[in-house]
Amino acid sequence: MGIVQGRMTADFSGPLVVFVIGMRINHFHKFGKWWPVFKSMRPMIEELSRNPDSGFLGNEFLLAGIRQVCLIQYWRDFDSLERYARARDEKHWPAWVDFNKRIGSDGTVGIYHETYAVPAGGYEVVYGNMPPWGLGKVAGLVPATGNRNEARERMQASLGANTATE
Repeated sequence: MGIVQGRMTADFSGPLVVFVIGMRINHFHKFGKWWPVFKSMRPMIEELSRNPDSGFLGNEFLLAGIRQVCLIQYWRDFDSLERYARARDEKHWPAWVDFNKRIGSDGTVGIYHETYAVPAGGYEVVYGNMPPWGLGKVAGLVPATGNRNEARERMQASLGANTATE
């Protein structure tokens, strides 16, 4: 995706859930332990992306040094995220069971997640001369002008009221 010039903000209002999930390679030489964990995420993201009713809105992939990978995921609500995590017929559950059988607490691979339920009016975003990224990539971009010019105004716009741009 190309650079969008100027100041932009996400075309999104209402509550959302931000889910940060990742893994850390604790022992590089144990490729057979960490590689399956690393490659298990892509099929889950593809599965979620094909199902607009899943509540999954999109994600960003990040490298956090040479040992750690991270995904920032955006979800419509916590119930959707939890439903996917516990669904026995979706890709997450078997990957989770496999991780616990093969790795458990042996220390070769670290995993983590953090979940943030963000109420409407509890976030604002701005992007300057950036390709679509984060919530802006997930929801689309609109100019950060008019009633979306200042951070406080963007917070108000996330409530869902007065969201028209000028």
